[in-house]
Amino acid sequence: MTGATALVAVSGGRHSFFAVLLLGLLAMVMAHALVVEIQRQARRRSQIRWYRTDTINVVLLACWTLIAAVTTTVPFASLPVRAVGALLAVGYSAACAYFVVERRRAVALASVFRPEPETPVESRDPLADSAPSV
Repeated sequence: MTGATALVAVSGGRHSFFAVLLLGLLAMVMAHALVVEIQRQARRRSQIRWYRTDTINVVLLACWTLIAAVTTTVPFASLPVRAVGALLAVGYSAACAYFVVERRRAVALASVFRPEPETPVESRDPLADSAPSV
């Protein structure tokens, strides 16, 4: 959606300055949300090794990079659309590399710091069934 919003902002048609500015800001906010989601996915602690979902994330980001690169090279696209396509290709490839680096770092840290198994609470403990106090 980030790329589509950026392309709509600069594509053909009569857009007012306000519409282009608003769509550009919306694209930047969605790009920030994409980076935050990439961080969240890469740093999740529920999986302590590289899983299929990680490969799927990398493949999706690589496909978006390829689509943006193709948009840059099509001969019938206008110059602003080509420029946005080039920016998107660079951004998506950086996001793909960022995800791989962050996920590998999270997997490496998870293997170093294994959590201690929790000790079971004895049934004789009077506070075993009580809720924690705030």
